[in-house]
Amino acid sequence: MQVGEEVMSLGKIAFPIVMTTLLIYSRSVISMLFLSHLGKVELAGGSLALGCANITGNSVIKGLSMGMDPICGQAFGAKRFHILSQVYQKTLCLLLLVCIPISLLWINVEPIFLKLGQDPEISRVAKIYIIFTIPELVAQAALQPMRAFLRTQGHTSPLTIAAIAAVVLHLPINYIFAIQLKWGIKGVALALACNTVNLNLGLVIYVLLSKTPLKPWHNFTISSFFQGWRPLLALSVPSCVSVCLEWWWYEIMLFLCGLLQNPEASVAAMGILVQTTSLLYVFPYALSCSLTTRVGHALGARQPSRAQWTAIIGIIMAIGFGLSAAVVMTLLKSLWGKMFTDEPQILDLISAALPILGLCEIGNAPQTASCGVLTGTARPKDGVRINLFSFYVVGLPVAILMTFKFKIGFRGLWFGLLAAQISCVILMVYTMIKTDWKHQAKRAEELTLSAGDNQDLETGLISSEN
Repeated sequence: MQVGEEVMSLGKIAFPIVMTTLLIYSRSVISMLFLSHLGKVELAGGSLALGCANITGNSVIKGLSMGMDPICGQAFGAKRFHILSQVYQKTLCLLLLVCIPISLLWINVEPIFLKLGQDPEISRVAKIYIIFTIPELVAQAALQPMRAFLRTQGHTSPLTIAAIAAVVLHLPINYIFAIQLKWGIKGVALALACNTVNLNLGLVIYVLLSKTPLKPWHNFTISSFFQGWRPLLALSVPSCVSVCLEWWWYEIMLFLCGLLQNPEASVAAMGILVQTTSLLYVFPYALSCSLTTRVGHALGARQPSRAQWTAIIGIIMAIGFGLSAAVVMTLLKSLWGKMFTDEPQILDLISAALPILGLCEIGNAPQTASCGVLTGTARPKDGVRINLFSFYVVGLPVAILMTFKFKIGFRGLWFGLLAAQISCVILMVYTMIKTDWKHQAKRAEELTLSAGDNQDLETGLISSEN
């Protein structure tokens, strides 16, 4: 296969994802600006609520939706198009059901904040904010399956267009809700939900007007809805665990910052650096999604060699990005923090940690790309084992020892992350090397058959005998 053609194919999927993710990232910035305008208590309460929402809600919804990717990608490659619609319908139902216990938790979250030692006034504001974030949770439950449904077909540009329109509307909607109508923190939360609803509307309009034959509401039957759940859940649950393990790590880092000698400066610096890693993560994440789609298509089409080369090219591209990010972060170590604050203590901590953060990206980028390959080959359990071992068996003990035992302080937390990323990328690359791609192509056929209805299973068996 031509390397240049594959790079272009990966870029065609990845570039709109990068643009979309940056646009969605910008809405959080707008929300934080309005929270800060409302006051310090509102900013603190909103930040606490957003952190809780990410840990207990968004990570779960995001992780569960990833179970769609390998099934839909491989089914599309195998030209079993009706499976995409059926898996979309099941995933949408699953996520909406999961919203119920999450919403009940959010309604009763204030006592939990108080037991964790949070300020009563901040906890009260956080409870109000997170309750009015429930519509955003439901909107995300509708958005994530549609994103996966379109992405696995290679359609990523529609979401970018919808995201541009939603972000343009986000600023005036925030102003109307929070300032003009004087809804305050409730208005900021509802504006975030409106943004996601607008994204959903944009995608629904695209699907309605598009000439593509694949529609998410097609091929719905009662019998098909109750079949094929086992392979979906077998992929969704470990994908969810893998995402949560990685997301929760950064929350643990923030908690450990509160135990340092200068907790205010440490927490502030960690918050800025976590936002920096989130910004850098946009690029390997987009590449990861591209690899999931391309590898899934190749395996579904019974082209294991093409899938292998796609994985190799993608990981090499990720290594290149990781090296570039490391150089940029090192060069900007004295300048980057000044974009966020002029507090000397916070700037010193950021300057000391940025080169380590850059080294982390050398591992993070290829391991994120490798996760995309694992998802495309329907092996999320391998990702769970690697993340659990790397972040919690290697990274967390190193972070605690370096920070508190060897008295390195703030930098010790980032050395822990570096150890986790090194361990993670080594295990990921080893897993890639040991992959039997012919066997994965056979597994792809079995997966798409088991995810379909009985009629599809019979058709597949008949065609395999001929």
